[in-house]
Amino acid sequence: MSTASFPSGAGLGLRRALLPELLAADAGAVDFLECTPDNWINVGGRQGDGLARLAERFPLACHGLSLSLGGPFPLDRELLRRIRGFLDNHDVAFFSEHLSYCSDDGQLYDLLPLPFTDESVRHVASRIRQAQDALGRRIAVENISYYAAPYQALQEIDFLRAVLEEADCDLLLDVNNLYVNSINHGYDAAAYLAALPVERVVYMHVAGHYDEAPDLKIDTHGATVKGDVWTLLEQAYQRFGALPTLLERDFNFPPLAELLGEVEQIRARQQAALAWPEVRHA
Repeated sequence: MSTASFPSGAGLGLRRALLPELLAADAGAVDFLECTPDNWINVGGRQGDGLARLAERFPLACHGLSLSLGGPFPLDRELLRRIRGFLDNHDVAFFSEHLSYCSDDGQLYDLLPLPFTDESVRHVASRIRQAQDALGRRIAVENISYYAAPYQALQEIDFLRAVLEEADCDLLLDVNNLYVNSINHGYDAAAYLAALPVERVVYMHVAGHYDEAPDLKIDTHGATVKGDVWTLLEQAYQRFGALPTLLERDFNFPPLAELLGEVEQIRARQQAALAWPEVRHA
């Protein structure tokens, strides 16, 4: 029987460039690590050994990139089988993927938005249910950043709520993506938070972005978290509680000490949230 437990506290995204420093880090440096199984399946040698050593020291969460949950082609059953094996081998309780598609007749190497329509809700929800069955786990889907939408018969928040209900899955709330989208598409991020079903939100991401213009933000994962995103994270904690939260950084890596400083900022906000009265609201 699995002894895996759901992640808690503040975590850091595991990237291969960070392996040496993470292997040398103190045991309490982070509460958990998040990795992408797609990038680690069948990886051996020094890097595979490094992952195995880190998995013994820190709880792992997993976040997929390649399932293309909203795509037009059948789900990749072989990839699902391999991901399930990875999760089982490393005793991982939490798995998430993006509410998007990334393949057509081959990989597109980008996370593309879905049409916000009732038909799209039924399509992606059916595929999420198939993925959950294949993985033997309840999964969470992430709200993605996007810059143009193919068709919007529904508002973004209504589309997301409908998918969560139809698929009976959870939500990974990416706070930076929410902030970026709210600026780029001109909606109220606080109202979006208020409309999310509390019982579905189980995990969060924060990351940095690039300010192209006052009304155009680019989700890069290559910079420090900005003040407005920290503020929105605090607002999310007020509504959902101090849920496990991951710091994402994909390139332009500073020294690990700087990344751990941002992880500490997450922890400080979680501790403050724990001191508040009951905050989760239906």
